Formats: sequence, structure tokens, C-alpha cells
Amino acid sequence: MSMDAVAVWVAAHPLTPSDVDCATTVMLKILDGKCKMSETDKVVMAALYDAVKHRPGQRFGDDLHALIAQARAPGGEALRDFIYEKRVLAETTLSRPVMKAFKAMIRAEGLFAGLEEEDADA
Repeated sequence: MSMDAVAVWVAAHPLTPSDVDCATTVMLKILDGKCKMSETDKVVMAALYDAVKHRPGQRFGDDLHALIAQARAPGGEALRDFIYEKRVLAETTLSRPVMKAFKAMIRAEGLFAGLEEEDADA
């Protein structure tokens, strides 16, 4: 799924500030190397984060977005331990049911639709 397709999906699916926080938390997990998603799913989730990072979150704000930008820049790997700490804090701040509901919603609403076929073709 392309960045454009994710942006279209985001435009068609009103996401709440809590959803923005969940996307931010997943991005932290991707960056700290603890994410167990497939590489394709990571790319889609990073594109989702990029599409919503300018929106206000319920709990998280510009400080985490700046950290994520720094970690994604060349040499950002040095921040991995600090990212890990921030990710654990973010996951603690959000309840498990909130994260599970977010992940279920994006799957049910088709964010990952067709990716299984794309993976099989690769």
C-alpha cells in the first residue's frame, strides 16, 4: 500500500485523538526494534503515522513527534534505548484495550486490505 493509499484511507476514516496516540505508540515500537509486525505492515503503519502526526493526540504531542523525527533521521539508531523507554511509557499510558481496539478497527476498516496478496506476490 502506497503512502497515497494510506492518506486516502485516513481521509475516509475519521480518527480520534486517541487513535493518533495509538499510531504514535506503534511508531515508537517500530523504531525501538520490538515490533513483531511484518515488514509490509510496518511500512503501512509508518505511513499511517505520517498521515496523522500533524493531528492532535489525546495524551501525546509535539515532544514525541520531534523524538520520532530525530530517531528516523540518519544516525537515529543511537536513540533506540531512549525510544524504548518512551514506548514503554506510552504503552503504559494507553490501556491494552485501547490499543487492541485501535488495531482491530484499522484491520476491520481495511487499512491492510489486499496486503496478504501483495506479500504473496513478492
